[in-house]
Amino acid sequence: MDLQQKLAILADAAKYDASCASSGTRKRDSLGGRGIGSTEGAGICHSYAPDGRCISLLKILLTNHCQYDCLYCVNRASSNVPRARFRVDEVVQLTLDFYRRNCIEGLFLSSGIIKSPDHTMEQVVEVARALREDHDFRGYIHLKTIPDASDELLLRAGRYADRLSINVELPTAAGLRALAPEKDEGAIRRSMARLRLHIDECEDDARRVPPIRALPSAVPRAAKPLRFAPAGQSTQMIVGADATDDRVILASSATLYGAYRLKRVYYSAFSPIPDAARALPLQAPPLMREHRLYQADWLMRFYGFAHDEIVAAPDGLLRLDVDPKLAWALAHEEHFPVDLNTAARESLLRVPGLGVKAVASLLQARRVRRLRAEDLQRLHVPARKVLPFVQVDGHRPAARPRVVHEGRARQAQQQQAPLF
Repeated sequence: MDLQQKLAILADAAKYDASCASSGTRKRDSLGGRGIGSTEGAGICHSYAPDGRCISLLKILLTNHCQYDCLYCVNRASSNVPRARFRVDEVVQLTLDFYRRNCIEGLFLSSGIIKSPDHTMEQVVEVARALREDHDFRGYIHLKTIPDASDELLLRAGRYADRLSINVELPTAAGLRALAPEKDEGAIRRSMARLRLHIDECEDDARRVPPIRALPSAVPRAAKPLRFAPAGQSTQMIVGADATDDRVILASSATLYGAYRLKRVYYSAFSPIPDAARALPLQAPPLMREHRLYQADWLMRFYGFAHDEIVAAPDGLLRLDVDPKLAWALAHEEHFPVDLNTAARESLLRVPGLGVKAVASLLQARRVRRLRAEDLQRLHVPARKVLPFVQVDGHRPAARPRVVHEGRARQAQQQQAPLF
């Protein structure tokens, strides 16, 4: 099998992984002829997966052979799909070639489990090592780590990769036991905890590094400490493969953020696969559900919302016709209208239409003078969304906020599909 055929199979096999971000790491470049690549995205062309996802990394599997038989995975051991396997040098050469063509800004590498977790992890790490040490590659590298791989291999992976991730696969331990009984939920959590400890230790060492002098008259500078996954760790969970509702999914995400200080939890809508088991749904959940989960996740991370206050519906599902922030506002009219001239930042962040940057602009502007409705446009605030929920000098909304739904809201509601 030639390299082009391998790439077609293993790039397609990796498309179900939602994690394609390339942010949060240290800035590196190749100015002055040093090395190759950069972690900055200027001039980078973005490609798109068949389902419309934006990909700026070369996202491939080392192999889609796998000894596990997870029911939801198209690459499971019993799946009748074409199989392929890259050599380490082939992945290295592909990454360098695509980067030189300005098609990617880095590498996202995952793999099926072959022979053993350590055997697989060793080859994944070797790709990153060869790129960094043999070719002085300075672009972004994201490695999917293998649960139950040795701690030594995790340490090596963290020295070469910008971000590491371990998939929790499903939101609950019960779901994992039902659909992926060969995977150990405890092993996944232990690996996440070990990564968290290594990241914390590296950050502590960086703070304790004493200044050094190269010459007696030189200005003391801090020694550059060894880095360990400077962009942190992330995970992914599949949505819609079982009956877990959004309330439980957000609770699981909140636990992961709190326990392991993850940078991101990615949500991937389940895609029906050929020859699927009876335990799986016949129809994919609406992609709007995945989108609403990302919006709710944003509320937890940046807007001060607790996971247990976002979903109000008795069925535990987020509304598909409006975003979670607007849904919360409509269900809690007692908190509105919010006075833009006096309200605290926490209250302003809960106003539909106000983002973090808009709130910062409002807080800065009201130090100078009291705000009026016409000031919102000057501050690039979407007045149509905001005014029904706020009061400013010269404006007070009606007792019950009137909300003009987005053009596609009714469409999204009509396209909502059952979980099973």
